[in-house]
Amino acid sequence: MRIALFATCIVDAMYPETAKSTVKILERLGHEVIFPKAQACCGQMHMNSGYMPEALPVVENHINAFDTEDYDVAVAPSGSCVASVKHQHPYLADRLGKPELKERAKAVGARTYELTQLLVDVLGITNAAEQLGSYFPETITYHPSCHGMRSLGLGDRQLDLLKTVGGITVNELPEADQCCGFGGTFSIKNADVSSAMLEDKVKNICSTGASACSGGDASCLMHIGGGLSRTGAKPKTLHLADILASTMEETVSL
Repeated sequence: MRIALFATCIVDAMYPETAKSTVKILERLGHEVIFPKAQACCGQMHMNSGYMPEALPVVENHINAFDTEDYDVAVAPSGSCVASVKHQHPYLADRLGKPELKERAKAVGARTYELTQLLVDVLGITNAAEQLGSYFPETITYHPSCHGMRSLGLGDRQLDLLKTVGGITVNELPEADQCCGFGGTFSIKNADVSSAMLEDKVKNICSTGASACSGGDASCLMHIGGGLSRTGAKPKTLHLADILASTMEETVSL
């Protein structure tokens, strides 16, 4: 397949290795990966904060970047950004009275996938060790991000794939379905509530005895990683794409 990489803002700016890991995984499977150069922010943070008219040019840019390229599907290592493309973009266009843009948004959204959605549902990957050569000899726990769970309905796709990585031990995270408190601008506008939620998440992660907490959204992992770091806790955070890309010959380090 010819696959367009939707890198997302935080991955591009803060975790570029995760974008590279996504490419490694797909190329390992024999697919061609392209990068639409006009892409930028998807506008999620604007819309989540209620800035609908201000989000319009950002959304238009994303649609223009991805509906003018020749590819089969697009993929992002982020449940929240994919949820925005699939659900918020058509909603915004409809709300602002732009029917043509709405149809284009729906078309782009229909072929945009979160990484594990693509791997499991489209490419048939169910065993990371056997089909991807994934190897990561560490004990981890897993945090399912809210948008992936609730907006995309990812279910256990991410966790199930992590459990099939060679050498890995996955310890269950208590209250895993509870939000980490990031929520984009929520963590700034409601800092005290966000910090309290993060404190609970950090305590639960530390209780697992894991050396790392993994998940599918870099934004949540950034927030959780900051909380772990400030308390001096042992666990690190690592995106699931980096774990899936890790091999016996080239094992990612914490």
